[in-house]
Amino acid sequence: MQRREFLSASAALGAAALVTPRWLGAHEHHQHGGSASTGPGYATPAEAMKSPPEKLLYTTALYVGTGVKQPDYLATVDVDPSSPTYSQVVHRLEMPKLGDELHHFGWNACSSCHGHADMERRFLIVPGLGSSRIHIVSCEKGAAPKLHKVIEPDEIIRQTGLTAPHTVHCLADGNIMISMLGDAEGHGPGGFLLLDQDFNIAGRWEQDAAAMKYNYDFWYQPRHNVMVSSEWAAPKTFSGGFKLEDVAAGKFGQQIHFWNWEARKITNTVDLGENGRIPLEVRFQHNPTGKHGYVGAALSSTMWHLHQEGDAWTAKQVIAVEPIEAEGWPFPVPGLITDLLLSMDDKYLYFSNWLHGDIRQYDITNPAEPKLVGQVWIGGVLGKAPKIAGQQLVGGPQMLQLSLDGKRLYVTSSLFSSWDNQFFPKMAETGSFMLQIDCDTEKGGLKVNEKFFVDFGKEPHGPARAHEMRYPGGDCTSDIWV
Repeated sequence: MQRREFLSASAALGAAALVTPRWLGAHEHHQHGGSASTGPGYATPAEAMKSPPEKLLYTTALYVGTGVKQPDYLATVDVDPSSPTYSQVVHRLEMPKLGDELHHFGWNACSSCHGHADMERRFLIVPGLGSSRIHIVSCEKGAAPKLHKVIEPDEIIRQTGLTAPHTVHCLADGNIMISMLGDAEGHGPGGFLLLDQDFNIAGRWEQDAAAMKYNYDFWYQPRHNVMVSSEWAAPKTFSGGFKLEDVAAGKFGQQIHFWNWEARKITNTVDLGENGRIPLEVRFQHNPTGKHGYVGAALSSTMWHLHQEGDAWTAKQVIAVEPIEAEGWPFPVPGLITDLLLSMDDKYLYFSNWLHGDIRQYDITNPAEPKLVGQVWIGGVLGKAPKIAGQQLVGGPQMLQLSLDGKRLYVTSSLFSSWDNQFFPKMAETGSFMLQIDCDTEKGGLKVNEKFFVDFGKEPHGPARAHEMRYPGGDCTSDIWV
């Protein structure tokens, strides 16, 4: 299905090279978010906000779907404004094989492990969504990470029957949990894989997942004995691109699941209906006593507030991004909410509209009534975005990462290779981009930093696509407090 057909469907369904900066190799306290005496991460979100500004950033970069016959890689980007290599890729760690579709990735330890002096935030777990291969990367040398171990898909299938690894979260006990979107044949519902501290397969996490049709993202809050998971689709469905008939056939998710964290069982499933099709990213408040979170439904372009009512957890729609009429398009263009995050102080919600081309900032002081306080236009299909660095950008804002102090928002533009090719076909030729947005943390407001622009269209092997981002010191979408 081409993008115009997608828009029609949405409308109908809605109605129905290496440079060496001075800090290369640094292994400092602030980069790894902890110390030998305290263990990884930070004691509280407030302590995380006091940490020094990020100096480098890791992002996955893909050649899958571009026609370039090179492996995907982990790129290190210099984000230190005082550095001579600011806003440049300063290192590239290539994966050992082709076709991984590197996507989401995460740390072996985070603030949930704070206080464990024998643990360290040192390794990145970098899965291939397409290959089901899991790469363990050592970041001990800061800007120049090295491959530590590879877990092959055959071994994962043999021990767990799972494929298509997606979200990575460390657990307070030192294990690592990964949402898996498919079974051995690429069908749903998938499950959850556990790795131990030595990166050996420890089995499956879930005990009872009968209500799951599909899997995608998850976030856990052990203080409330709850985990929330969302649904995309089975790998067999989403890997080849978006098809209208798959939506009509119920092959895309519209449910979220609340789990008993200790029992590892689903206690409540909420069907979001046609206003909640394809619920993707799940984010909870960073304050571990908080009982509020959000999930964004991509296809329906709605935001849902997750909260507890009595003893039960539930979801309520609190934001709807209305489709917009655009010249040359026979139907209104949906926003297509793809990524979201919460600031470390739980004051602001940010999300991206991949097709519309805007990033939004909401004040969530009252979590049930978000108030729009900032908006900036970047790429997209509506023609509202200005040129940046002299270029009319191809693609829309997609993955987001916020600095710990909440003042700098980074954004990349690739969603998933086959979907990129479908809705932004020129991206295979131009590559994707990374930008940095200045955030007003007092009154709200967003502004593009014109001094920061990473053009992944000019990579050594040809145009590449950047996806998720992480900082060595932890970030707003990986650190969880218990």
